[in-house]
Amino acid sequence: MGGVTSSVAAKFAFFPPTPPSYKVVTDELTGLLLLAPYPHRENVEILKLPTRRGTEIVAMYVRHPMATCTLIYSHGNAADLGQMYELFIELSIHLKVNLMGYDYSGYGQSTGKPSEHNTYADIEAVYKCLEDTYGSKQEDVILYGQSVGSGPTLDLASRLPLLRAVVLHSPILSGLRVMYSVKKTYWFDIYKNIDKIPYVDCPVLIIHGTSDEVVDWCHGKQLWELCKEKYEPLWVKGGNHCDLEHYPEYIKHLKKFIATVERLPCRRVGSRMSSSDQSESGRDSSSKLRITFDHLDLSRRSVDCHEKSRKSVDYTHQIERGRKSVDRLDRVGSE
Repeated sequence: MGGVTSSVAAKFAFFPPTPPSYKVVTDELTGLLLLAPYPHRENVEILKLPTRRGTEIVAMYVRHPMATCTLIYSHGNAADLGQMYELFIELSIHLKVNLMGYDYSGYGQSTGKPSEHNTYADIEAVYKCLEDTYGSKQEDVILYGQSVGSGPTLDLASRLPLLRAVVLHSPILSGLRVMYSVKKTYWFDIYKNIDKIPYVDCPVLIIHGTSDEVVDWCHGKQLWELCKEKYEPLWVKGGNHCDLEHYPEYIKHLKKFIATVERLPCRRVGSRMSSSDQSESGRDSSSKLRITFDHLDLSRRSVDCHEKSRKSVDYTHQIERGRKSVDRLDRVGSE
């Protein structure tokens, strides 16, 4: 079984850009952390957050003056904060949300090594920071997961019953299902999204390209079918895995979804949203629900994912409107 586990881990790997596309420096006058080579912005804070697994991750918090919700963005497996920086700024502006982006352990200037378990601890640290530092409430948080980022996103979402909403961008059913057509979940599989999404109680938007050559469109469609609270999905005709932000319907549909969920009343545990119930009503004065993460690592039976010999990838760093997001999954040929 160990050999099978190693095989899965080797073929579904993490590919942090090497070298990282940015550095974290300290401003000599203010003492603030900055993301070089980007100039300081008054509404952007750079943070270093400790995780329960002993690593320290880099995060960026983008503040919007009119925001009522905060979006936690978990990026794909071959990008880092430097490559996502401009996109995060643009999304915050267009969606009118606060946005917290972060690098997984072993990515960018985050310490440690990338693994499935570490990504779970990473997103938990980000969520805890929003609660403790920025006073965010669970019912005002939206989780956004792109490709591999759908793994930590759904893991956390399945444990937050009052969450505002979830966005899944080119998501995966599981690591093994990216490579093989399997009909059941094996213990050595990673990112078992197919088994976790039925436990997500909030509205879920799924975005997937119909011509995705990395993660087949069927992954997004099957996850949507398993959602409790289905929202009209966006199937981008002709869209591939790393270009969906270039399509005008992407931001249009995303803005509509955010506006819709912001109008919904605060959720109660066990409540359900019907697709027709989008009327505005007063918010409940429910207190912030804090969660404890210490026991969760022991409850997950999944494997950490590493690959010792990685092929180099061309990570072209471009600052452009509607930046093309980066992600990579090794594909398995017929044997």
